[in-house]
Amino acid sequence: MTSFIALLRGVNVGGITIRSAELRELFDGLGFEAVRTVLASANVAFESPRADAAALKREIEAALAERFGYDAWIVLTTAEHVRAVIDAFPFDAADASRQPWVVFASAASVLDELARGEGLDPAVDPIARGDGVVYWNPVKGTTTDTPFAKLLSRARFTPTTTNRNLRTLAKLAG
Repeated sequence: MTSFIALLRGVNVGGITIRSAELRELFDGLGFEAVRTVLASANVAFESPRADAAALKREIEAALAERFGYDAWIVLTTAEHVRAVIDAFPFDAADASRQPWVVFASAASVLDELARGEGLDPAVDPIARGDGVVYWNPVKGTTTDTPFAKLLSRARFTPTTTNRNLRTLAKLAG
């Protein structure tokens, strides 16, 4: 049995509303076990005996699209990988003046482009490339205002990236 984590992109923003109970019901209906949602339904932890993550991703996206009527895109990873991502966070996650974020993307090339951080001030926008992620540790309260935040919000990145706070990931990974 593999413990998976599904991170849904674009849920509960832009008119796409999915309640946690409905999301759990959908994942239960797909035959997954130990299904639980974390924080307003954009995050699902579950277990499956099937190990083909690519096939599971396609199945989940198709079920989300059919049930909720939107062009679903998710990041599907394992709880083990998320724990490793958390453990590898390269900044001081305990620094109360900062907000520790992890950016996931649909392709390594997107992460590479984001991690180059051309023109970014590392004191304002500390970023680092990790295993399948980009780490970001902005000053608390600036996550929509910094140059990296503006880079993430560009039209070419918004459909293929999703980010989560390190604390949310810790809750998901258990």
